Amino acid sequence: MKEAYLYEKQEGTKVRCFLCSHRCLIAAGKRGICNVRENKDGILYTLVYEKLISANVDPIEKKPFFHFLPGSTAFSVATMGCNFHCLHCQNYEISQMPRETSEIPGKRVSADEIVSLALQNNCASISYTYTEPTIFFEYAYDTAVIARQKGIKNNFVTNGYMTAEALAMVTPYLDGANVDLKAFSEEFYKKICGARLQPVLDMIAAMHTAGIWVEVTTLLIPTLNDGVDSLRDTARFLVSVSPDIPWHISAFYPTYQMLDKPRTAPEIISRARKIGMEEGLHYVYSGNIPGDEGENTSCYHCHKLLIRRRGYRIAENNLKTGACPYCGTPISGVWQ
Repeated sequence: MKEAYLYEKQEGTKVRCFLCSHRCLIAAGKRGICNVRENKDGILYTLVYEKLISANVDPIEKKPFFHFLPGSTAFSVATMGCNFHCLHCQNYEISQMPRETSEIPGKRVSADEIVSLALQNNCASISYTYTEPTIFFEYAYDTAVIARQKGIKNNFVTNGYMTAEALAMVTPYLDGANVDLKAFSEEFYKKICGARLQPVLDMIAAMHTAGIWVEVTTLLIPTLNDGVDSLRDTARFLVSVSPDIPWHISAFYPTYQMLDKPRTAPEIISRARKIGMEEGLHYVYSGNIPGDEGENTSCYHCHKLLIRRRGYRIAENNLKTGACPYCGTPISGVWQ
């Protein structure tokens, strides 16, 4: 075990964790909502430090990132656990095990070893993903510091629930973040995820202000978060932060504790994309529909095709310098 970052001792042997926006007050012998941070006699420990549960070489488009080193690969890592308990979690076997069974398996792999593996596999970045990187912050942070020294970029695939204190600590080493904006509804966040919406909105804006490249993903679940008003509110919020934030709108498929909802119809994704563009977003993408035209990147000014995709594969890339080769319009992103 490793003593946790970002906590304070309270009265007696209690501690206050301020890693994520739950800001758990944890009594001695107890764990936080994430179930991977435990108070032992007034000292908070992370139970997942150097306990790797998943490691893969992925195309960066899988995260999804479409404006962050397109065509490159990312060394993707995760530990057990999550600070949300989403009823539709696609990685519930590893995200929810500590909450459901109290078990925290993992393979001992150091931060140095993760960076070495990324280099050996010619990965341009390390993605902290699959589960929520905030809950393995110490492991992710230590790895990110070493990765930056070796010329490897770092990105979080995150629910956006970290605190301002955690963001300030990791900002010097974090190059990109794809934030899962699950719905534009406090009720949805409370009932489906066990969290709140406003901290996520605040974090999207804070990351953008900090200079971290931000993309946003929304998984559309029929009847729960696919209403026209909700989609417009989401798009308008993102435009208020920056119209250059790419918005990925992905199709849902039944999983975990949400097997009663149907798959998202392609026409619903198409309608959502149209709404996003009507509200002024420059880049709105479809997800989980391979071959859909919404996977492609086009110049928002002259509308010429810049990057053609099918699934996670790039079939054509005309964007080399961060500007449209046809009209010269800057295309925001991390291209080199």
